[in-house]
Amino acid sequence: MSGRARLALWAWGATLMAACALLPLVDPAFWILEAAILLAVQSGVGAVARRVPLARPLTVAAQAVAGLMLLTLDFARGQALAGLIPGPEAFRHFAELLREGGDDIARYAIPAPLESDGIRLMLVGGVLVIGLLVDTLAVTFRSAAPAGLPLLALYSVAAGLSDGGADWLWFLVAAAGYLMLLLTEGRERLSQWGRVFGGPPRHPGGDHGAAVAPVRTGRRIGALALGVALAVPLALPAMDGGLLDGTGAGIGSGTGGGGTISAVNPLVSLRDSLNVDEDRQVLTVKTDSSDVSGLYLRIVSLDDFDGSTWKPSKRNITAVPGGTFPAPAGLGPDVERVQTQTTISAADWYAQDWLPMPYPPSGVRIGGNWRYEPVGMTLVGDHGQNTRGLTYEVRSLEVRPTAEQLAAAPPPPAALRREYTELPDSLPPVVARTAREVTEGASNAYEQAVALQEYFAITGGFQYDTQVQVGSGSQAIARFLKDKQGFCVHFSFAMAAMARSLDIPARVAVGFAPGSPQGDGSVAVGLRDAHAWPELYFEGVGWTRFEPTPTRGSVPSYTVENTPGNAVPDPALPSRNATSEPSAAPSASESCSAQQRKLEACPSESAAATPVTGGGGPKWYVVLAWSLGGLAVLVLPLAPMLWRMRIRSVRLGAHGRAEADTAPHVLAVWEELADTAWDFGIPPDESQTPRGAAARLVRLGQLDPDAAAAVHRVADAVEQVLYAPRPRPAVGLTQDVHRVSAGLRATVSRRTALRARFAPRSTVRVVWVLSARWAAFKRRVSAARPTLRKPSGQRG
Repeated sequence: MSGRARLALWAWGATLMAACALLPLVDPAFWILEAAILLAVQSGVGAVARRVPLARPLTVAAQAVAGLMLLTLDFARGQALAGLIPGPEAFRHFAELLREGGDDIARYAIPAPLESDGIRLMLVGGVLVIGLLVDTLAVTFRSAAPAGLPLLALYSVAAGLSDGGADWLWFLVAAAGYLMLLLTEGRERLSQWGRVFGGPPRHPGGDHGAAVAPVRTGRRIGALALGVALAVPLALPAMDGGLLDGTGAGIGSGTGGGGTISAVNPLVSLRDSLNVDEDRQVLTVKTDSSDVSGLYLRIVSLDDFDGSTWKPSKRNITAVPGGTFPAPAGLGPDVERVQTQTTISAADWYAQDWLPMPYPPSGVRIGGNWRYEPVGMTLVGDHGQNTRGLTYEVRSLEVRPTAEQLAAAPPPPAALRREYTELPDSLPPVVARTAREVTEGASNAYEQAVALQEYFAITGGFQYDTQVQVGSGSQAIARFLKDKQGFCVHFSFAMAAMARSLDIPARVAVGFAPGSPQGDGSVAVGLRDAHAWPELYFEGVGWTRFEPTPTRGSVPSYTVENTPGNAVPDPALPSRNATSEPSAAPSASESCSAQQRKLEACPSESAAATPVTGGGGPKWYVVLAWSLGGLAVLVLPLAPMLWRMRIRSVRLGAHGRAEADTAPHVLAVWEELADTAWDFGIPPDESQTPRGAAARLVRLGQLDPDAAAAVHRVADAVEQVLYAPRPRPAVGLTQDVHRVSAGLRATVSRRTALRARFAPRSTVRVVWVLSARWAAFKRRVSAARPTLRKPSGQRG
């Protein structure tokens, strides 16, 4: 295979390796095979065009046309001529698919379904475009280094959309592809330089001038460079903060108005909050609402259910809207609503990254650096911003739907229904079966939702118990339905999953249930008011709260019949645990002891109301690791220049005055002169005598008379060393080399001069030295290995 063919093959491979970063964004990931085949055809067209050969612009045009025809065949064959040649109708179809793809990206959580042709066109088409750019730069124009920019763009888009859990893995895959592309180009370029003057002997007793062919050693140095490049990031500790990071760093993306957020599951510490020995006050709330029993303070919604737990989806964030927030999704004009004003003050120890607010908010007045997530209508602190000691005002809507309006709600939009009714295959069948049994006889989604709420809160025999483990795995909900003991997490999880099994869009909200009214008209919200509840979607009303947890919160009025014998708890009662008095025995906790809880030293990783303790800054080994990593990042690009400076200093430095020292010094000076010319673009030619090599250097370097005379003086000294019986010591050779270097620098462009300093070509000698030592090591190992001889087969 020719060098250019290998380069084209690695351009194809590097593009696909970078495209692997897009795999977590959609499910299933079969599109990567489709993209690989189409990209291979597009690259093949480029290879044929270069072999003809066509001019470079024509080669690029041929590949672009081939890529367009491939996309037409795949996505718009019905609108194209002969199913292959795109026309106006095909381009309109492409525009429609791209518009649908943009809508689906905004609508779906990650991973998005591959059934969307718009998203599939974006993925496959984007890979083809990036592949064309990489092939054009690396193969057609023979410049692999800039090809890293489109590869970086492809990875950056994927990393910006994914949840970040495996970003390091996809970075390593993309980096490996790019480094192998650079290695392939470097081997091809080095193979064209031929034999080089002054190479070390490859075999004992071989010619001193026999050079090692770089093409045979490129793989070794490439593996070494790849190993270093991939090992350094793994050695560096991660310092990015998360949603619940104790330092509160790094939620938003930068200081602008855009970016993304992701959240850690905020449920483990919710149980610890409910079991604290002392119910510390978290928030002080003052509102003009006439009914504080329904004043839930929502922090975040959990809408991604993987079968074992609920967690927040990664969402785009924007700047906090000025004035009035956009209307909540699904709320129609016929539903009664009252705007309320609420002032909330957070305790000076309560550092929450998400802002507790009544739902749905219509406006916020708050200081600090906050961002707005429009799908959940929540605010999140950006880069260290949290609620510690803050006082803020929230305007919100108190939505008052009637049972008739909920019962008459039309079906939700197909896209929303698809996203919020998705259930994993691992969910036990008992969940959907129980949901159907409980809601048997219900005539609409509203009646089904009320039946589920009453099943958990009244008729199902469930008991509220905060000592029950949160649980994980696909069987957690099934165990809860069997044991019938749990707290708000279990009740909200189970009802939301069962609602989804009935095709009712559902999610779980985490925050605070209504607190305790105080004598001054305020409401005190404590740690034990931390709560989770399900929200179900009804078209015309929007996301609607339900309360399946017995003895907790308040049951919504639109789900309660006004009958005297109703067993539902009184909504006017404040939210309290069934056993509001602290237990005499300390509650068990997996995460910390009772003594730690008394000292307020328990760590928290939830969005619930748990205090954040100071960490005292990063550990010393983290600082050391990052310092070493930063030093490596600075030193590695300068390594070739530093190596050349060291070698030049050794070759031209002080030497002995005896006759025996003359030959080594002169030959070292000559080698330095050859390497200096090589760095400026004149590769050595070992086939010539020193005098011929000097004349060639003067001619190619266009040296002035002084520099030319310096070259010939060094060459004369080398001839004396090689041929004279008693060579006499030479004087001033070091100055001659500096004079030649200045002459060469004066005749080349600034770019060549900078490359000679920072990326000298002669550093390839390092490769040769390592290769020679490796070959010698293998010979020693082979010599030390016992040789097994086969029997000759002769009989003695």
